Formats: sequence, structure tokens, C-alpha cells
Amino acid sequence: MITFPPTAILSKFDGKESAIRSVRVFSRRLLNGVMLLSDCKVSGWEWPKRLLDLLVASLLLVLLSPLLLVVALLVRFRLGAPVIFSQQRPGRHGKLFTLHKFRTMTDARDAQGRLLPDGERLTPFGRFLRSSSLDELPELINVLKGEMSLVGPRPLLVEYLPCYTPRERRRHCVRPGITGWAQVNGRNMIPWDQRLEMDVWYVENRSLLLDLHILLLTVGRVFRCDGVSSNADDAESYLSQERRAGIPDR
Repeated sequence: MITFPPTAILSKFDGKESAIRSVRVFSRRLLNGVMLLSDCKVSGWEWPKRLLDLLVASLLLVLLSPLLLVVALLVRFRLGAPVIFSQQRPGRHGKLFTLHKFRTMTDARDAQGRLLPDGERLTPFGRFLRSSSLDELPELINVLKGEMSLVGPRPLLVEYLPCYTPRERRRHCVRPGITGWAQVNGRNMIPWDQRLEMDVWYVENRSLLLDLHILLLTVGRVFRCDGVSSNADDAESYLSQERRAGIPDR
């Protein structure tokens, strides 16, 4: 059993009522503040996987440092500061961590000072960063810190935690990844039920060969920009909205 303090989530929303209500629903699905993840099996692949993450992430950060610098300067010039978008996401065993990405949207606001819809703040340059996956490169820092892995289920929004079935929560048995089985099989263009099932399948079948296979497929898909919509308005529905009527009984 893994302890999971609901108050740690509540403090992140700064009074946003809808998000707080969602987390309170999730809290009621906990048993005395404890998330039941007893079916998380320890794999002999964990330590070799962590070593591979460290070696590859370190090598990529060195090799891609000129590209990282260029992208950072372009983001600063075209979209403003801060260059890095940071957000709390649930990681392994539901523990919150700060995800880092290059920002892809402006801070444009309406006359009342409210942020405009995502689609109006996403510039052509931001769309390019998303479709090319260049916005994901700072996540290599998360990999070095042990918060993420090169391969694993993508770290989704905190507000999605109440929306998972008991089986789907098993996606949190491993570190979230920069890429994953769902990402090489459609990314954000496939239905949520199918995507989350792919995450669980990966957890149940993870191995060195599978990770290498996913990494190779990722390289090809990134160059082809397959399976991702760069339009913020129609990239995907929110899981919390899709399951507002109830969580599937499975």
C-alpha cells in the first residue's frame, strides 16, 4: 500500500472549486488516506532501466544542448518569459512532481484580464514545437532527477486522478515516461479508454526489449509527426469531462 495525501493535491489548486470537488471525490475512494497499489509488482528490470535512463538522458542533454539553447531563445523571443512551462503532475505511486516543458502558448488576456482560450494563445511556432515534440525536451531533466523515465505512461493532469478505474490506476506503478506504448500507437488521437488500457498493458509487460522497441518507434513517429494534433482546441477531450457521468466499472 502506498500512502497518498489528498491534501497535497488540494493545496495545488489555489481554490479552484471544480478541481477541489474532483479531488474530494477521489479522496472518498481512498481508504484512510491510503491508495491501494498492492498489485504493483516489482520488476527485475527496474535498476537496469534506471541506469539506461541516466545514461541516455545525460547523453541526449549533452548532444542536444545547442538545439535546447536555440529553442529556448526562440521561445523567449516569440512567446516571452518564462521559457519553461512547469506544472505539477502525478508520478510513480501518485507522488506529485514538477514537470518541465518548453512553453507553447502566450499569456494573451481579454479586457477583464482573463486568459484567452488555449486555441487563441497557441501560435504557429507553438504548434510546431508540439507537432515536432521539441517542447518535451526539458523533460530529460525530470528523467535525470528520477521523477520520470524515457519510457512509461505519460504523466497526465492531477485532476484526472479521481477518474481512473482501479485497473487504470496501475499506470502509476511505474515512473511516467517521455514516450510510451500509447504514444507510439496513436498518441492523443486515440480514445481515452484505449489509451489508458495501453498504459496498463505496458506496466504488465515492461521489459528491456519493449522499451527499446518503443524508443525506436518514437524516433520514426516524431520525424513523421504522426498521431498528434497541435491544435489546442481539438487535440483531445479532457478525461475529467469525458467521465463526468461516471467511472467505468472495470
